Amino acid sequence: MCHVPISEHPMLGMATASGEIQLYKLMESQQGTCVLECELSTELGPDRLALSLDWSTGRGESSDVRVVSSDSSGSLTVLSLGEASLTAVCQWKAHDFEAWISAFSYWDTQIVYSGGDDCKLKGWDLRMGPSSPFFTSKRHTMGVCSIQSNPHREHILATGSYDENLLLWDGRNMKQPLSETAVDGGVWRLKWHPSQEHLLLAACMHNDFHILHCQKAMEGQDAPCPVLASYILHNSLAYGADWSRLPLSNSTPPSPQEPPQTSVGLTESGGHLRIQYESPTASFDTSLEDDSGRYIPEQCSLPEKSSIPDPFTSPARDSQSLSCLMATCSFYDHMMHVWRWDWSPEEKQKPPEPVPSS
Repeated sequence: MCHVPISEHPMLGMATASGEIQLYKLMESQQGTCVLECELSTELGPDRLALSLDWSTGRGESSDVRVVSSDSSGSLTVLSLGEASLTAVCQWKAHDFEAWISAFSYWDTQIVYSGGDDCKLKGWDLRMGPSSPFFTSKRHTMGVCSIQSNPHREHILATGSYDENLLLWDGRNMKQPLSETAVDGGVWRLKWHPSQEHLLLAACMHNDFHILHCQKAMEGQDAPCPVLASYILHNSLAYGADWSRLPLSNSTPPSPQEPPQTSVGLTESGGHLRIQYESPTASFDTSLEDDSGRYIPEQCSLPEKSSIPDPFTSPARDSQSLSCLMATCSFYDHMMHVWRWDWSPEEKQKPPEPVPSS
């Protein structure tokens, strides 16, 4: 989904198995429902699958909107979005095998990152031409399949791989990552929270979906990112995941262009999760938690939680709660779930309830 409206409408980008990039506009029908209408499409080339796309709009920039895509031939394509056209600006061979992922630096959209099945993470400066990358990292030991630039903190980059590790980088030094976190599943998708700079959502293929807290790693403490909460109700490969950008209260989240709010401190319990919607069955709102408010599905256990850093917040900020809506999808069963994560700092401050005497 494009981070900004295009011609006053939300715009969805799709990378297809037929090798096309398709752009859909969300419209309101005469019946009052919302429908997706195909606005533009372009072919990347013959005999290839489109494998990923990213928008240049991660920090809310609405001028010179571009899309970068990767494909099964190992190539990258940068496309420019005009009023009625989607035009290839440049295309080049980037990897020896499938180029699983491509992404813009949201702070400098002339910089593009890519990851491939050749186990390489590469950086490209479009101003210098795509003849050679300005860095190549072999730090991942298997195919690199997810990359995302942090829209709140310049130079911070998250990458994931089939090697089941999530790496955080400072883009000014790509020789060594800031941290490495084992998530016990191939990291197919990574998404930073739209307003909380330390929160990262990961789709981990055979090991479900996790919300991680990356504050210590981003501060250069060489610490793994602890898991705050996990969603384990999909019955197939955890493949796609993203945060909702719509507020769940009257307050509006800040734009990525605004200075990020001080991160809310998070507790070991990680709040609790509620499933809101499951396709294609029906909508429901079932709270799945134990007596302490922790999310415990039947016959399942949560991953062991690490300690979470104390909040660097003011007392006024500490009184606020955090509620997030997320959508996740799984591969073989074609299922999408929408789930809600609620957490309040007050949970950490509540004393244990006394046990009644017999």
